[in-house]
Amino acid sequence: MRRLKTAKGRKVSSTRWLERQLNDPYVKRAKAENYRSRAAYKLLELDEKFGLLRGVTAVVDLGIAPGGWSQVVRRKSPRASVVGIDLLPTDPIDGVAILQMDFMDPDAPARLKDALGGPADLVLSDMAANTVGHPQTDHLRTMGLVEAGLEFATEVLKPGGAYVAKVLAGGTDNALLAELKRHFAAVKHAKPPASRKESSEWYVIAQGFKGGATENPGEAARKGA
Repeated sequence: MRRLKTAKGRKVSSTRWLERQLNDPYVKRAKAENYRSRAAYKLLELDEKFGLLRGVTAVVDLGIAPGGWSQVVRRKSPRASVVGIDLLPTDPIDGVAILQMDFMDPDAPARLKDALGGPADLVLSDMAANTVGHPQTDHLRTMGLVEAGLEFATEVLKPGGAYVAKVLAGGTDNALLAELKRHFAAVKHAKPPASRKESSEWYVIAQGFKGGATENPGEAARKGA
């Protein structure tokens, strides 16, 4: 195991994080394979298990920064149009439209729909709320993002589409799980191998969207003209 030659002036937590990065095989793979983050392998592993990217033509990436998941989508499905959003800046990715704004902004869903230009096959959410160290509060804040992502997904997905979202240990609560099952044919939880064992993150995978996406406002206006 590699250790830092000097930890002078660093917090213990910072030193541990840096040492973990130095010894993380996924970090090394990401650098070698030109992915922006080790998180890319979480999506690759979820795709291998659930076939998420098979035949997709339109994808929304909620919480896109730094861009690893959208890189995976573009490499696996080069013809797919991808729209991403994040409060943090994200370097450009070929074939990906990126909005720098808060997904919880009331204008965000409409902006995403306009950028996508039609219904989506897949909505991905790797969004995470800033943690405060209080488990119940952190869980509620994260579930709030999952619920917001679900509401958006039900508005934009094609029938048969899928929604994937990061959740915390314990998964979705009963009310949210019931809502997911109301809209999707299959709902499962998974922790991909690339997700660190000590991390509390899991992912909910909802496939087989039962409803139809609402029509793009611009398209509806053109039809009515």
